[in-house]
Amino acid sequence: LLSTGDNGYRIDNSLPARALTRMKGGSARYAYVLGLTRTESRLSMGVDGKMLVDAESGRECLSPQIAVSLSYIPIVIYVGSEFVPDSCAYQEILAHEMRHLKTYLDYLPKVETRVRAALTKRFDGQILYAPVGQVKQQLEAEIDTAWMPYLKSEMAKVEALQTAIDTPKEYARLSKVCKGEVQSLIGAAKRKR
Repeated sequence: LLSTGDNGYRIDNSLPARALTRMKGGSARYAYVLGLTRTESRLSMGVDGKMLVDAESGRECLSPQIAVSLSYIPIVIYVGSEFVPDSCAYQEILAHEMRHLKTYLDYLPKVETRVRAALTKRFDGQILYAPVGQVKQQLEAEIDTAWMPYLKSEMAKVEALQTAIDTPKEYARLSKVCKGEVQSLIGAAKRKR
């Protein structure tokens, strides 16, 4: 059983660009962050299934049923408070951030397909055997050492797609939109420091 889901998003206009730049941290590739889309992935993996024990041989078997859940906590789209909602600059920044939102939301079904295929390849129709008291332990160890790192890695791949949106060309475009409105607002904010 594999489930994915997004928990929606919200727009936050309460923080100035300077605070967004700090939130972005050391990885901010450009001097000023006008908008920012943030979330965290959540994943869980559980095991169930019918276990049979053969007391004579001292072995047990399990037909595993794996449940995986992949999701994002609610996504927050920040637009610097310097930008008035419905202004040209605000709309341009929001449109840019909506591309990030779309990337997150479009990514979940893709990772679901890959994870489903990997789980099916490993567990479909498989019966696991081990000495009594060990089959679930072995399966849980496999989940902890192989599957959870795999899931984390798959969910993290979306960040490369996010980085591809934030190109120098895109930042240059955003700085010049709306007849220089962005540049004049950022210039004023920089002078206030």
